[in-house]
Amino acid sequence: MSLSREETARLAELARLSLNDEELARIAHDLTEIIDYMEKLAGIDRAHVRPMSHVLDTVNAYRDDCAEPSLSQEEALANAPDRQGQFFRVPRIIDAGEAGEA
Repeated sequence: MSLSREETARLAELARLSLNDEELARIAHDLTEIIDYMEKLAGIDRAHVRPMSHVLDTVNAYRDDCAEPSLSQEEALANAPDRQGQFFRVPRIIDAGEAGEA
């Protein structure tokens, strides 16, 4: 299947892309190759292939989630560049006027 220049221009318009003639021709060629490949894949007999969520059967090896000794509050705060009492003090990144805006 080959995409026409008009079809490619329409796709570019829908994607809000501004393409010149050279870019349209290149994109049309690339999309045609992709569609041809997808058609080739669609023709493959997949009856013997079991559905899967991942290509490999590997499983993530996470450590057990268990409580372990950690730094005390004072030790953690000793590493802080700035603190206020028992809290880390960090630079302001949002102005008070922006906090309520979404």
